Amino acid sequence: MNAYLSPLLGGLLIGLGSLLAMAASGKIPGISGVVAKTLRPTPGDTAWRAVFLIGLVAGAGLLFALGLGHTGFNLPGGRGLAVVGIAGWLVGFGARVGGGCTSGHGVCGMGSGARDAIVYTLIFMAAAAVVVLLWRLLIEGRAA
Repeated sequence: MNAYLSPLLGGLLIGLGSLLAMAASGKIPGISGVVAKTLRPTPGDTAWRAVFLIGLVAGAGLLFALGLGHTGFNLPGGRGLAVVGIAGWLVGFGARVGGGCTSGHGVCGMGSGARDAIVYTLIFMAAAAVVVLLWRLLIEGRAA
């Protein structure tokens, strides 16, 4: 598949899926919120969350079954599993402190024009750029 077509198609499908989930439930389907509220269920508010999460896993499984998914798992930049685990924990912690994750704020929140989502997205994008720069300077000894 074309190097530009795959991410474009993925982005369009994420946007469409988020729009459909929001239209069907009336709620913003950010992953951290969906998972958190599935683990701490509210009566009458779990079915759509379960279907949403099952759809994420089933969709990835379908892509793999059709041979369209990425078949290998490589840790980014040769980093160890501990670094990736700590990074994942920090992302989850930040998502809960910030009241949502990149999918909630960046896709759904910005898509619905929420000002706080725009501010949060700018903050976490800037923070990510600073972390990558510091990692490269302090750990890898390079700037680019």
